[in-house]
Amino acid sequence: MSAGWSLYLIRCNDDTLYTGIAVDVVRRFGDHAAQGRRCARYLRGRGPLRLAFAVEVGTRSRAAQIEARVKRLSRADKERLVRGELGLNEVAGS
Repeated sequence: MSAGWSLYLIRCNDDTLYTGIAVDVVRRFGDHAAQGRRCARYLRGRGPLRLAFAVEVGTRSRAAQIEARVKRLSRADKERLVRGELGLNEVAGS
């Protein structure tokens, strides 16, 4: 059985937040931080990057659903999520 999927948010140097999902957040963050071929296009040139938030959410399907919901949140709500003032259950609707 594979590891569970996680949702993560990366804070860019311009203070924007990038949302993604991965099985291995540390490895994926390394891909982004290296700014190489495996870096998300949005993150290129926006370093240095910081991992602002990460939480395991279960299956890939659930992770993708939560990622889509988080991407639709306002910036203020994403900041609340990072600070722990907004629960993932409130976002995920479960």
